[in-house]
Formats: sequence, structure tokens, C-alpha cells
Amino acid sequence: MAHYFTDNTDMAENRRVHEVEFGDRIYSFTTDNGVFSKTGADRGSMILLKAVLKGNDVRGDVLDLGCGYGLIGVIVKKEKPDVRVTAADINPRAAELAALNAEASGVKTDVRVSDSFSQIPEQFDCILVNPPIRAGKQVIYHMFEEAYEHLRIYGTLYTAIRRKQGAESAVRKLEEVFGNCEIVERDKGYWVLKNTRLTDGK
Repeated sequence: MAHYFTDNTDMAENRRVHEVEFGDRIYSFTTDNGVFSKTGADRGSMILLKAVLKGNDVRGDVLDLGCGYGLIGVIVKKEKPDVRVTAADINPRAAELAALNAEASGVKTDVRVSDSFSQIPEQFDCILVNPPIRAGKQVIYHMFEEAYEHLRIYGTLYTAIRRKQGAESAVRKLEEVFGNCEIVERDKGYWVLKNTRLTDGK
């Protein structure tokens, strides 16, 4: 069975356009079979966006990791036009849609096909991830470890995880990796977690 967090380009296409309201704007996103949340904006991504855009951590170079069809990256760039957004997904179909949706929304993002950080050598000031829970803890925790290495000092990682899908164990893992973990939002069963890289080394 093909999953949204794999290369499933052989799957039959069925593109649809969905409207998403955020702030005072309405966005149109094209989705397709084989991408995450193909029927529209998922709750975790919207809660993550609302939490991170309240503060000043979304700045400089921002990575939307596991971008899907580009919802988070597009909205961040629209709301914070001065940031530079990189969007990456292991799924080529998702990356193609992320590029299409950025263009349709009139924003510029650097979209890449990448298995986690395999095609992302640089560091960032902020990394945003709504992790692929179905991929399993081993995959997600490795993403956390790699995210630490790809943050500049005082850079931040924001993650959205449902409590019943492992938020408490994710907090423990993130505290192990970063030495800190702040729960900045609890909403409809989701926890938004913030981690800050405080040193140049481990």
C-alpha cells in the first residue's frame, strides 16, 4: 500500500481544489490522491500555524519539513513575506503540488523532494513539522535529531502532535535532543511543541 510519506507517483491522479481560510485571507490549494489530508486543511497544521505565527520565531530561513501540498509553507510566506521558505517532502507528487500552490498564491518557496534532510544541507532559523505519525516513532524521532543539526543557534523547531498519538513521549525525546521542550499550545487534543537550539554543539 502506498502512503503519503512515500514516492507514490504511480498512483492515479485525482486533483481537486480546496479553499482554506486563515486570518483575513482565503487560500486555494490543489490536492491529489496520495498526499496528506487531500480533502482539505488538516487540524494539526492549522493549529501549528496559529501557534507559531503569534510570536517572532518565524524569521529568516524557514523550513516546512514534510510539506505535503504546501499549506504551511505557503501561509507562512504570505503572512511573513520577509522570510525565506524551503518546503520539502519525500513524496514527489506532494512536492509538485507544493510548488504549484505556492505559484498560485503568488509566493516564492524553494521546493525540494527530500527524504527528511537528505537533500537539505543548510541550516535554518525555524523548522516547522507536522510529523507523519503513521511512519512510526523511529522515523519521527530521527527527524527530530536531524532537525537539531539543521538549526542555527537559537533557532526553533515547532511540532504539532496529538496527545493520543504520542505527544507525551515526543516531549521526552525532544527534551533529550534539545535539552528543552515547551508546550506552547494545547488545542483539540493537539500539543504544539517548541524547542530551541541553545548551543553550537551537542
